[in-house]
Amino acid sequence: MASKLEHNALLKGLLATALSAIAWWFGNGVQPLWWAAWLAPLPILWLAPRVPASGAAWAALVAYALGMLHVWGYLHDAIGIPLTFIAYAVVTPGIALALCVLLYRRLLLRGNALAAMGAVPVLWVVLEYVGSRVSPHGTFFNLSYSQMDVVPVIQIAAITGIWGISFLLLLMPTALAIVATPRITRGKRAAAAAIALVCLGAALLYGSYRLREPSTSSLRIGLVSLEQRGQPALDSADGQALVAHYADAVQRLAQQGAQVVVMPEASLVTSQDTIPEFAQLATQHHVVVDFGVDYRGEQGVERNMSMAFQPGAPLPLTYSKHHLIPGFEAKYTPGREYQMLEGLPRIGLGICKDMDFTDTGFAYGHRRAQLLLAPAWDFDIDGWLHSRMAVMRGVEQGFAIARVARRGRLTLSDDRGRVIAEATSEGNGAELVGDLPLRETHTLYARWGDWFAWLNGGALLALIGLASIRRR
Repeated sequence: MASKLEHNALLKGLLATALSAIAWWFGNGVQPLWWAAWLAPLPILWLAPRVPASGAAWAALVAYALGMLHVWGYLHDAIGIPLTFIAYAVVTPGIALALCVLLYRRLLLRGNALAAMGAVPVLWVVLEYVGSRVSPHGTFFNLSYSQMDVVPVIQIAAITGIWGISFLLLLMPTALAIVATPRITRGKRAAAAAIALVCLGAALLYGSYRLREPSTSSLRIGLVSLEQRGQPALDSADGQALVAHYADAVQRLAQQGAQVVVMPEASLVTSQDTIPEFAQLATQHHVVVDFGVDYRGEQGVERNMSMAFQPGAPLPLTYSKHHLIPGFEAKYTPGREYQMLEGLPRIGLGICKDMDFTDTGFAYGHRRAQLLLAPAWDFDIDGWLHSRMAVMRGVEQGFAIARVARRGRLTLSDDRGRVIAEATSEGNGAELVGDLPLRETHTLYARWGDWFAWLNGGALLALIGLASIRRR
């Protein structure tokens, strides 16, 4: 009899682990299916009270690790991250999920069903927040980015930041798992379902209401990324040819009414403080031209820089990238200052990986930016994810984003996270022009910061205390 029970428990564990791993595979990563992320934790949470604690923990760890194996090629082949760090990046979130499951299981088996329902999202949010503060990659692979195609849901980031989205994503399957646990009383199961539905309904109602707010103005913006190899020097024949091709594109987009034209990150190597062709075009067509360069004009210092040429200005406004890819961009000196263009609308400058970090969003949210220009350089396969991470910064802080990447996506997105226009430069060049709505938005998240993550920290202490109390 005992062996039969063990056999049944093993089958349940293997099935739950397999189903969860499949859902994590499709629900997270560089281009996730949004609905799979809602289902991914459910099989393991259903399993947790039916097997020993060690079995539940191992199932959670293995399911998440297997589900994230599909990013192995991206991290190793595309970015060149060492194998040890890739293993760390894959296994660490699996350990986090295992801890969530253990806390959930302990509270649930003690009859604290509502506390158990909060345990998984609360602990996950706390661990995500801590990870974002210590990781050199910021919020990369945060669970919230899986929902970027569900625009009403991501509106709660304007109140809670991305932490509220992750919380909701884990609250719903946890409530479903409790409803599917017969040993829990009917009243507690009904209460868990009601609380989860109220939270989801409130988020959707808020999101729908926020999406109805009209824009106050618009700006016509052109984005262009030309197909090129390497980074030619400005004073070389290849460099001059590239500048000429980009100058033709700027003129073409300006003739279509573009008032701002943005080009990719680090397209040229230069030691000069300006590029005369772009300065001339900015004045001639009364257009802002933002261009990314590898700047070597300072003694012993190399910077990943964007140059923003404004009409009539003798020199461009420059911004140096703050957050650099470890190893990959070790040659660059990081920037320390944030930059805003003069006049209205209020336009800020950023570069690629800066948008992976919430501090960039806060810096421009505090400056009441309406639009951020973001030259970028992606790795083809991550074009969707990396562009959407930038879009999320706009939702959190209340500004639109004009982002253009080599080997990635060209996106115009408003402060609600709606992608107004998009093209892909993955494997070739691309350009687009579109009218981007602008608003005067100052979100609650911009004012209060990471209050929701800290609130979860306090709740976690209470849950751990409750789980630690000895039963009589």
